[in-house]
Amino acid sequence: MSVARPTRSRKDPAHPKAGKKAATTKSAQRKANTGPPTGRTGPEHRTDLLEAMLRIRRFEERCVELYSAAKIRGFVHLYIGEEAVAVGVNEALTPEDAVVSTYREHGHALARGITAEAVMAEMYGRTTGCSGGRGGSMHLFDASRRFYGGNAIVAGGLPLAAGLALADRMRGRANVTCCFFGDGAFAEGEFHETANLAALWELPLLLVCENNLYAMGTALERHEAQTDLALRAASYGMVAWAVDGMDAEAVEQAARRAVEGIRAGTGPHFLELRTYRFRAHSMYDPDRYRHKGEIEQWKSRDPVSLLMDRMRENGELGDKELARIEQRIADEIDHAVEAAEQAPEEPVGHLLRHVTSSSAEAGS
Repeated sequence: MSVARPTRSRKDPAHPKAGKKAATTKSAQRKANTGPPTGRTGPEHRTDLLEAMLRIRRFEERCVELYSAAKIRGFVHLYIGEEAVAVGVNEALTPEDAVVSTYREHGHALARGITAEAVMAEMYGRTTGCSGGRGGSMHLFDASRRFYGGNAIVAGGLPLAAGLALADRMRGRANVTCCFFGDGAFAEGEFHETANLAALWELPLLLVCENNLYAMGTALERHEAQTDLALRAASYGMVAWAVDGMDAEAVEQAARRAVEGIRAGTGPHFLELRTYRFRAHSMYDPDRYRHKGEIEQWKSRDPVSLLMDRMRENGELGDKELARIEQRIADEIDHAVEAAEQAPEEPVGHLLRHVTSSSAEAGS
C-alpha cells in the first residue's frame, strides 16, 4: 500500500524562516546522494545474503546454549525467524546512515557489521563488548557504525531516530536514519508522534515495522482494530507498504526503493515487514499464547531455507559450498565465545564511570 505525498508546502523545523534555505539543503542532499550500490544481484549476492542470515541464526543458537549454561545472564530476546528483515534492510543502507534498534537487536547489530566477537563479549558483560560490557543483550551500541542501540523501552527508539534524522537534515547530510520496531510499538504514542513529525518535517527517516504478529504475548488482532499497519501509517501522508518479511530479496528490494525515495527528498517511508519469531518472546517466556501448529506453519517459510532452496533450484548452491559457509561461521562464533570468556570484566572501582563525574571532569 502506498500513498502519494501531499503537495502542500511544509516548513523545515531546522529553518524557522523556511523556504529558500530549506530548499537549498534538499537540493544539496539530492546531488550528494551516492546511495548503496544498486547492481548487487545474482548468485554471489544471494550467497552473501544467505551467509549473513546464517551468521545471525547460528550466533543466536549458540546464545541459547550459553544462556542455558548460565554463561549469559539477564534478558535475551532471540531474532530467530526474522533474519531476512535485518539482512535485507541493511543491504540498502550505507555506512553513513544511522540505525536505531529494539531490545531484539542481535540480528540488526550483526547485519550492520558489528563483529560477532564484539556482540558476544557484550552478552558476557565483558569490557571488550561493543557497549563496554554495560549494555548486555538489550543495549548493543556502536557509534562508529552509527548503530544507536538497542533500546529496552518499547517504541523508545522512535523519537531518538527522528532526532538523528533531524540532525542530519540540519547539518545538510544526505543520510537516512532507519528505525526498527515491532507491531507492539505501533500502539504506543511515541510511534504516532514520531510519524506525524517525520511527515510534517519531511525527515529522511525509514520506519521499519517488524510485524511478527505478537506484542509480547498479545496477538495483533487483540490490540489493533485495524491490522493493516501500512494502511494506518499512510494516513500520516507518508509512503507506506507491506512486504513479505520472510523473503530476504523482497525485503532488500523494498528497502532500496524506500531509501531511494527518501534520498530523493520525498520524506519518510514506512515498511511493514510481515515476519514471525520462531522462539518465545524472551528466554523467560513459556510461550503458551501460540498454537504449535501456527509456529510450524510459519517455519515452513523459514527465511534461511527459503533462500537456500531458491539457490539450489537455480543451481547456485551446492552441498560443498554450504558446508564451507557453515564452517566459516562456526569458526567465527567459536572464536567469539573463546574471546569473550577470556576478556576481562570491568573493575568494581569503575562502578560510577560514565554515571557520575567529578567537578574537574565536568568543567573539562
